[in-house]
Amino acid sequence: MNHIDRRNWLKTFALGGGLTMLGGANTLAFANPTSKPSNALLDVAKLNSNENPFGPSPKVRAAITAAFDNACRYPSMVFRPLLEKIAETEGVSTDHIVVTGGSTEGLKAVGLTYGLNGGELIAADPTFQSMMTYAENFGAYVHRVPVDENMQHDLKEMENRINGKTRLIFICNPNNPTGTLLDKNDLKSFCERTSETAMVFSDEAYYDFITEPDYPSMVTLVKEGKNVIVSKTFSKVYGLAGMRIGYLVARPDIAKRLQKSVMAMTNVLAIEAAKHALDDDEFYKFSVAKNMEGKQAIYKTLDDLELSYIKSHTNFVFFKTGRPIREMMAAMEKENVLIGRPFPPFNEWARISTGTMEDMTAFDKGLKRVMG
Repeated sequence: MNHIDRRNWLKTFALGGGLTMLGGANTLAFANPTSKPSNALLDVAKLNSNENPFGPSPKVRAAITAAFDNACRYPSMVFRPLLEKIAETEGVSTDHIVVTGGSTEGLKAVGLTYGLNGGELIAADPTFQSMMTYAENFGAYVHRVPVDENMQHDLKEMENRINGKTRLIFICNPNNPTGTLLDKNDLKSFCERTSETAMVFSDEAYYDFITEPDYPSMVTLVKEGKNVIVSKTFSKVYGLAGMRIGYLVARPDIAKRLQKSVMAMTNVLAIEAAKHALDDDEFYKFSVAKNMEGKQAIYKTLDDLELSYIKSHTNFVFFKTGRPIREMMAAMEKENVLIGRPFPPFNEWARISTGTMEDMTAFDKGLKRVMG
């Protein structure tokens, strides 16, 4: 099943009443295809890093185990089949794809490429910062544009910041940490206009969790030959955050340039994991459904406490605590619940990731004690 087919399934599931049916695990249409969800690293509800606690799936775990025989080999020996599978999934040729050690390495490679020698970047604030902070290490200047009153990218002001030194415009959509989603027509129009002047980067780490009908990936603009780069990751819906594998999609001449800035790359086990993850439709649907269930649980807790929050298109929720976030982090840790780090200037807002229903229960009880 390719991305388009999966997006259509998600749209049908969410808009056809699937969300309202997610009252508990027994109501899900999919049996749990995983072994016991892992919380082995910490005896806490780890809800601070937007991870998927249900992955890797059994099929992917089997593939990882089988790949140990090739762990003595360099990744180039097993790389080509994954490259071809990603290209097929995205509907492009293999020379459009740059595989990286998680999408974060892709972001940093782009930040290095376009930030050197005083290049200027434009980004929303707050947003995912890895590209910008890395580019600043190499002399880049970053125009950080505050999000608007709806905590969305202020596209008009971002466009106003473009000047003769602007080399790249960064868009994280859905945005981390706010969870907001840009209007699809506004996004496409913005990318088309601004890509005539600078490179546009669309970070789509959370794209799989979007439920809005027919929401496009900016890979469509890559196919049209625009100055657009798109990043994707296996860390979220596929549950492979610890394996460190992601990829960029760009016009072949751009991809070739970016490849030169990739440093760590990925590894044999991650390659096999990603290759099999792309074929595991059962787990993909399960992950999306469990994420919806987790968000509904978070919304209920916040509604019970009458706390403001933003409806999310990701696997986390951004909500207003009314208290300094570092104090909230410490208080929630005492309840054995880890929540997200500070995201200035929203210093009284917390980001909480979805988790298992046990995690959601711990969050519910812990937050009610802390806020009570």
